[in-house]
Amino acid sequence: MSTAQEPPRVVVLTADGTPPPANEAALRALADVTVVTRDGLAAALAGTDGRRPAEVLLLWDFFSDALAEAWDAATGLRWVHVAAAGVDAMLFPALRSSGVRLTNAHGVFDRPIAEFVLAAVLARDKQLHRSKALQREHRWVHRELRRTQRSTALVVGTGGIGRETARLLRAVGMDVRGAGRTPRTEDPDLGTVVASAELAEHVGWADHVVLAAPLTAQTRGIVDARVLAAMRPHAHLVNVGRGQLVDEGALVEALRAGRPAAATLDVFETEPLPPDHPFWDMDDVHVSAHMCGDVEGWRDELAAQFEANLRRWRAGDPLLNEVDKDAGYVRSP
Repeated sequence: MSTAQEPPRVVVLTADGTPPPANEAALRALADVTVVTRDGLAAALAGTDGRRPAEVLLLWDFFSDALAEAWDAATGLRWVHVAAAGVDAMLFPALRSSGVRLTNAHGVFDRPIAEFVLAAVLARDKQLHRSKALQREHRWVHRELRRTQRSTALVVGTGGIGRETARLLRAVGMDVRGAGRTPRTEDPDLGTVVASAELAEHVGWADHVVLAAPLTAQTRGIVDARVLAAMRPHAHLVNVGRGQLVDEGALVEALRAGRPAAATLDVFETEPLPPDHPFWDMDDVHVSAHMCGDVEGWRDELAAQFEANLRRWRAGDPLLNEVDKDAGYVRSP
């Protein structure tokens, strides 16, 4: 919380060429705001730019690792907000062990990402990608399609995105289970939740395996050669979490061997995906540019979310969407 007498110093980190939040004027009415790019971050945090040290940092450039480099200058920092759901880039040891609070964009991307997953499932079951390829070749090839109703999906990740995904897949008649840190039965959204640490024992149940987990020490590389070998031959892997959840080399080999049969990937170990990566030329891999949650108006929603939290900070109210820095995500109430 900032004192009522003195507005907090807020630094907004943007990428080169990226405009600041559209509600910048509203933020300036609440705080002493400085907009910087990576090169100016350390000076703004320390106050060596002729102003007070920063109390609050808004990471509008939400994949940047600039704070880790400038950490020694962040002597007055008390709160960091990441305008993204994933905060793995922020959980470097010094921040994790500090008293600096961390919040994220929890909730903003849940429905858009769930809709993307549903679209990926339907596109696979109804062979939409194959139909488009045949259209380009002017070929009329009749096929039988797969029924989506009564098919099965295992959603890895039990946070907001995983839950919204499960609800939407259930709405079209799919049988859904979850995978998370704590196994349980009768979950209101996911039904049965199996242990993600035992993923290889459970993926063989699913027609579609959806990765919506945060990147943590426990989830890095969770889909490895052993898990891929346990999937159904016709199975479809959908990754909307983080690229590092999957051993990409093992996935390339597994797809070439025909198990799983297809993958829809929105996230990758290296982004942008290198032009010589095998995924580009694999017929049953469908690549999108880390955009599954970026629907029209998403930046305005992110800006409004930070503004609302800044008002809470100024009023001394609890911050929303505070990340458990040990766990690496916002814990459910």
